[in-house]
Amino acid sequence: MRDLQVAERRLGKAVTHLLFAGAGVAVLRRASREQGDGGREADEACVTFVHCSSVFQAAAIVAYRAGNPLRRSPPRATLLSSLLYIRTVPRVLPDSPDPFYYLANFERALAWLAARCADLFDDAERRFADDFARMPEASRALFVRMLMRKGPHFRASRLAYDEIGCPRAAAAPLVAAGWLDAAPALDLDALAALVTKAELQALAARLGVALEPRATRAASLEALEAHYAAAPEPRGWHAWFPASPDTVLLFASAPLCERLRLMFFGNLRQDWSEFVLADLGVYRYESVPFDRASRAFQRREDIDTYLALRDCRDGFDSAARALDFDAAAAIATTLDALDALAPRTQANAWLRARHDKLRHATGLAAERAGEAELAWRAYLDCGHAESRYRRVRVLEQLSRREEALALAQIIADAPDNEEEAQRAARTLGRLARTRAKSKTSAEPGFAQLELALPAAPGALRVEEAARLSLATPQAPVFYVENTLINALFGLLCWPALFAPLPGAFFHPFQRGPADLHAADFVARRASHFEACLAELETHAYRDSILRRYTQKTGIQSPFVAWPALSDELLALALDCFPAAHLRLWFERLLREPVANRSGLPDLVRFWPHERRYELIEVKGPGDRLQDNQRRWLAYCVQQGMPVSVLQVRWPNVDDEAGESAARALRAP
Repeated sequence: MRDLQVAERRLGKAVTHLLFAGAGVAVLRRASREQGDGGREADEACVTFVHCSSVFQAAAIVAYRAGNPLRRSPPRATLLSSLLYIRTVPRVLPDSPDPFYYLANFERALAWLAARCADLFDDAERRFADDFARMPEASRALFVRMLMRKGPHFRASRLAYDEIGCPRAAAAPLVAAGWLDAAPALDLDALAALVTKAELQALAARLGVALEPRATRAASLEALEAHYAAAPEPRGWHAWFPASPDTVLLFASAPLCERLRLMFFGNLRQDWSEFVLADLGVYRYESVPFDRASRAFQRREDIDTYLALRDCRDGFDSAARALDFDAAAAIATTLDALDALAPRTQANAWLRARHDKLRHATGLAAERAGEAELAWRAYLDCGHAESRYRRVRVLEQLSRREEALALAQIIADAPDNEEEAQRAARTLGRLARTRAKSKTSAEPGFAQLELALPAAPGALRVEEAARLSLATPQAPVFYVENTLINALFGLLCWPALFAPLPGAFFHPFQRGPADLHAADFVARRASHFEACLAELETHAYRDSILRRYTQKTGIQSPFVAWPALSDELLALALDCFPAAHLRLWFERLLREPVANRSGLPDLVRFWPHERRYELIEVKGPGDRLQDNQRRWLAYCVQQGMPVSVLQVRWPNVDDEAGESAARALRAP
């Protein structure tokens, strides 16, 4: 489910980038051929794209959600089916929108920050907030246009917008304020990002660099790089192109705007495109009341620490991409930086969790690099949920077997979570050179089924092939991996998940509470969850789930993947899932809300007339159960729920056993 949500967010952002950077197939093709900025031509098509195609953008997202991660259908068929869905997608923007809608969104964010975070501003941010409002409208609009586009360098000729007018005139006040640089020095890489293939070839000709008659853009750039055996000194635009009437502007305010974005969203994953996605109806968010005290950061020091942690991670990533990457040195440098930052995170549990997550990731990198001592150093003072068990594995790598055995036993005696218990039991068995005898590591007693299909499924995934083979009119089968049970939980417990608690919600574009990963997430909402689960004792839960399914459809939720649901599926689930089983599933979700969202079986088979069901985990040839799947299966078996594992194999077409097995499995 997490992969689905990440995928749909990335696709949504891609749509928004088209809105700001451009649209129109011909324009994009031309920009692709030239490998230049292409922003001016693309932005000319922007307005038409917004008004004529916003529903198709939403339909494309529906297609991606419904096709790739969920139903695994071929993309072409999914897109066609999604076009039938567009009549349900609202057209949010009016026919004649304010051409400065993007500026209005940014100013809305600035007003929000001024009302809630002014005491966190440093001098530069405070001065920017004051001065921005006094800038001419065209200058403010140009600033936001550049902020929203890929930079940091822009050619003035490609910043022409009807509502802004002359870009150089609009840029002048921004240059005077120091927010733009009108004469930036450009190295060859920065220059290459701004020019077309023809301009690169003209530059090569002026410098006397020989090119093949049909040289590609890449070949032209390679020849120029060879001409400058040592990297040329960065120089201004007109030093590269003396006769050019154009000029280049550098957007020099990116770090400042990044800090403002961090204060607004509380993270750097989201950006200003959220406003447009919401305006288009691509994303909808629950309305949660919060006052002026609701904000992501309470101290300026926490903002600086967050950014320092980000820089630490980026520094390691950059080092890892270098050709002369020295893993041990990069890991040691990262750990030194994390050690220095550790005292600054002690007073903030959220920042400490981010620190521990990065420290754990560094430990994993050390293990992959064969640097066991550095991995031990990383895990030793790390509060990440998986670090204690990783210490066991590192002790094994260091041949400290007795210490590893002792630590594994400590974990097995008092595990922090189910995954840790499972791993510790397995490790104890291995270290003791015997099979683990504990109940945790024993193979759960779920039913093992086998299905031999007449031929490999081609474009279909194995889950879909199994679903089609098992389904009958009397017993429909649905693909629901990590979606149906999570959605039922999310709908029933909607009031608890979106309860306006301090620190949970602090801006209008949150798909869920900010503290979802916190250890005390459930404890802080205990009374809310108890009230929701109490409805399972009566028939009230059915009405609540169906009502929220109708009222909340399309609103972002960390547990509900809307395209996976349908009226039919929901009705069958509520008819065939006993309330007692729903409670048991939901209680396990509440033990570890994030970790237990995954690992649920692939298929559900319903017998509506008998009001019963079966959960089925599908495995193809060579596929094995994952640990989280084993834990869910074991839990269901312990609670007496009907679950099974279906092993699919592909015999020859004339294998009669395959058809007889399929007939047996289809039997009620």
